[in-house]
Amino acid sequence: MSKSTLSTQFRKVDVDEYNEDNYTEDVDQTQEDAGPNESEVNSYLMQAKNLDALQVVLKNPPVHSKNQQTKDRALELVIRVLLSFKSSDIEPAVKSLDKDTIDTLMKYIYRGFENPSEKSSAVLLQWHDKASEIGGLGSIIRVLTDRKRV
Repeated sequence: MSKSTLSTQFRKVDVDEYNEDNYTEDVDQTQEDAGPNESEVNSYLMQAKNLDALQVVLKNPPVHSKNQQTKDRALELVIRVLLSFKSSDIEPAVKSLDKDTIDTLMKYIYRGFENPSEKSSAVLLQWHDKASEIGGLGSIIRVLTDRKRV
């Protein structure tokens, strides 16, 4: 005959843990959500180290933050850094970035297109041209399909 089937020792996984009513996302609300360090970026801009300012501002995007003000401050900072570049310095700056950083740059560019200001649209188009040349079509597709917004 078979053994007792009333035993619950075979059940090792608590399936109730994954119930939609009990599920919460495990997002770490630490320094990552703070966005780029504004004082560090401003100091690089004052010293005319635009490339260093660009790398710092793209290093820590607030993609996990639910605070819209944090995202807006980060966008304003990125736009200010992008506006500080001369047209001839854009291509070498984009070439110095890795693939993930180019994708982050493209996210900010598209976000800047959503809220244009007087001078930013022309500069953003120049940055988009160079970033799409170097990042390729894959970069544009990754940015448009990514659910993590800046």
